[in-house]
Amino acid sequence: MRYEGAVYRPPSEAYSLIIQVTIGCSQNDCIFCNMYKEKRFRMRKLEEVLSDFAEARAKYRTVKKIFLADGDALICRMDYLEAILQFIQEHFPECTQVTAYGSPRSVLLKKQEELKKLRELGLSMIYMGLESGNAEVLKFMKKGATPDEMIEAAGKIHEAGIRLSATAISGLGGRKLWREHAQDTGKVLSKMKPEYVGLLTLMVEEDLPLADEIRQGNFELLTPYDILIETKELLKNIDCPGCIFRSNHASNYVNLRGTLNEDREFMIGLLDEAIQGNIHLKSEWMRGF
Repeated sequence: MRYEGAVYRPPSEAYSLIIQVTIGCSQNDCIFCNMYKEKRFRMRKLEEVLSDFAEARAKYRTVKKIFLADGDALICRMDYLEAILQFIQEHFPECTQVTAYGSPRSVLLKKQEELKKLRELGLSMIYMGLESGNAEVLKFMKKGATPDEMIEAAGKIHEAGIRLSATAISGLGGRKLWREHAQDTGKVLSKMKPEYVGLLTLMVEEDLPLADEIRQGNFELLTPYDILIETKELLKNIDCPGCIFRSNHASNYVNLRGTLNEDREFMIGLLDEAIQGNIHLKSEWMRGF
């Protein structure tokens, strides 16, 4: 298989077959993210993509899960996506899950019947980056979407019968908006009703625009213990029964895992223990992207 540049995937796709359908991300203006900054977004030629799938079929006896990379593969044309999903159905009959990143814009650009068609062809889950439920935070970070658009996109995904995994980022509101970020993120996730929530913690590399904002005094990072307090506030504001909650990314100071709403108090209790110093926080050198 041919890969271009760094290839990113959600933690849960560690054992999936990963094929680049797009190169880069269609929404590549976020000032906190460096994942695709070295790439110019484009759809790969269909024959190249199908050739990679054919090579994988010849190499692997069993492929249970497939992730369509890079960022925002859902933005691609319907005929393009249909051809890929039909190829998967024909050549990987044992595959039980096909997933992709999808921005709110790419979801909203698709008609409802188009999303349903993608589900019929095997697209089973979409990963969408909420990052924050606060409009001011999203605007400052140049996310390119509003909380209402996030909620609308989630509704379309569910109506199509596709599962939704939403990502949020601790610390994204900085010291100025930490409470608003936590509370609004919890409230928006409650309206989105994702099957899965992944909570990461903000990490800033020196060459990112957000690093410039920090140097200019426009954004102040939270301390590790501030992050724990913020996470407690977020959990208190989520009402999402049955949602699988994970905060076990390499960037997180304390790992959390549970099912909402039943495990909320247990996870808050772990955060309280960490705040009191009874649980060791992950060292900075161990945190990673």
